[in-house]
Amino acid sequence: MLNYLKIARPDHWIKNIFIIPGVALAWLLANRDIEAFHLIKFIAGFFATCFIASANYVINEWLDAGYDQYHPVKKNRPVVVDNIQLKYVILEYILFAASGLVISLFMGRMFFWNEIWLLVMGILYNVKPIRTKDIVYVDVLTESINNIIRLMLGWSILTSEFLPPVSVVFGYWMAGAFLMTAKRYAEYKMIGNPELAASYRKSFKYYSETRLLAATLFYAMCSTFSLGIFLVKYKIEYIFAVPVMFVLFIYYFILSFRFDSVAQRPEKLYKEKSLMMLVGLLVVLLIILSVIRIDALNQLKIIELLRY
Repeated sequence: MLNYLKIARPDHWIKNIFIIPGVALAWLLANRDIEAFHLIKFIAGFFATCFIASANYVINEWLDAGYDQYHPVKKNRPVVVDNIQLKYVILEYILFAASGLVISLFMGRMFFWNEIWLLVMGILYNVKPIRTKDIVYVDVLTESINNIIRLMLGWSILTSEFLPPVSVVFGYWMAGAFLMTAKRYAEYKMIGNPELAASYRKSFKYYSETRLLAATLFYAMCSTFSLGIFLVKYKIEYIFAVPVMFVLFIYYFILSFRFDSVAQRPEKLYKEKSLMMLVGLLVVLLIILSVIRIDALNQLKIIELLRY
């Protein structure tokens, strides 16, 4: 029974804290007060998302078993080494998916449809004949769409009257692509054998260390550019947070070069103290900049607007 719980990866639920920026963004742009009711919705929404994510993990573990046997660490997963039965895997998938969707029904229409979207992405990513996980570059771009979905889930907890700005949605998507490509680079580098890597992940047949590094930098530039546009456009004071954001991306990029890097296991990133300090610094800085106004900066912004 414990093995069936393991393939649902409850230790990965921490990834769903990525819905928090969506809540913060809605609070900032929609001018909504956060009340006790919203806290209850957040907790319910968090667990609904965890259940949907676990449903996706269950089919991922089952369908990847034939490939995971070639990975130096994943070859020890329960589906690879133990007698896991398909009928119970299907039942587990249905239970997690149904639980997440039932909770979502009470969260509002936008939240519910985003959870449906998250569930569908799990199918597209893992299940043949589409299985985007096997398609070079598409694998990263489709997996990181989950970042957009989590942003939208957090946003819809506070408001469904309008959508978040395109700049921040695109930037959040590209940030996810950056994280996923850095993860693939760390995996590819650790395996150290292109043929073995291709047996583990089909897209690795077309990747190389150079291509993965180039893609990582490309996604990082796209993300920081888009998020920078949002930060400066909606509150000029946020410009002081941009350098810290750049350092955060650079530090994560450096992490991917380490052997058996934590970049391969994003759910364990909270153990990386320096990274968490940078995240904390960025959050504190954004909070401070949200409540102050620097007249000189705003005056410069007005002058630039009048010029055009």
